[in-house]
Amino acid sequence: MMGENPVSENKFVDEIKNNDYFEVVEQFFETEEKLLKQLYRFEKKEAKNAAKKMIEIVSEASKKDNELIGIKYYLIALTGIIARHIRKEHSATKKALSFNATSLILIEQRLTIDNAENLADELIEFFIYIVGERKPSLLMHHTVNKVVQYIDKEVEVPMSVEGLSEMFDVSTSHLSRIFREHTGITLVEYINVRKVEESQYYLRFSDMKISDVSDRFNFCNQSYFTRIFKKYTGETPRRFRNNLAGEYFRLTLPLEEK
Repeated sequence: MMGENPVSENKFVDEIKNNDYFEVVEQFFETEEKLLKQLYRFEKKEAKNAAKKMIEIVSEASKKDNELIGIKYYLIALTGIIARHIRKEHSATKKALSFNATSLILIEQRLTIDNAENLADELIEFFIYIVGERKPSLLMHHTVNKVVQYIDKEVEVPMSVEGLSEMFDVSTSHLSRIFREHTGITLVEYINVRKVEESQYYLRFSDMKISDVSDRFNFCNQSYFTRIFKKYTGETPRRFRNNLAGEYFRLTLPLEEK
């Protein structure tokens, strides 16, 4: 005599067949198409709103006991669609694999009913981080532009005002002065800002220890990293990691060229 099927996934499929899921299938695909178009155009706010709607549709199509399974399966399917887009449209197989693998780990380890919408927002943020290019600075001073571009590109490399001055063949005092004059912040501040910006993704999308993230960005120790991180984001690295609803810190430099 066969017992009851213990596999909750099969129960989820059966319940989909027994409810009104197919009555909203057109809305499902229309909303998903909108989500993907907005995401691929880097329309972040609009994509997040569409993702929220998708979570609501999947949630309503699932009975309460299997709501989390439905959302989980949908997010897994969505990451696969996005990963294939990254590979095809951006010719970036490594980035596609990185997005897919990291997103699956995030879904598996951190998804709950309460944070589903926030986690979907994180996947959108991660996609934009993976394939989006930081807009180049448009500062009027050629040397300052070059320094900013170098810092943006090599943010994980150890650097100092003295080292940058030597690299760009200007005195430390002159570089410090013209950098602040054209950006509104000091050179040391900009280096720290960029480190904080980039470290946010390792905190949210990896299981690296906070001390290892600190080392990766060449902070002298974890305590200093925590102090600098909190200065700009308002949160400690640990709190930022655990708060999926938290906003990402971004600095925008002035655009001086016409």
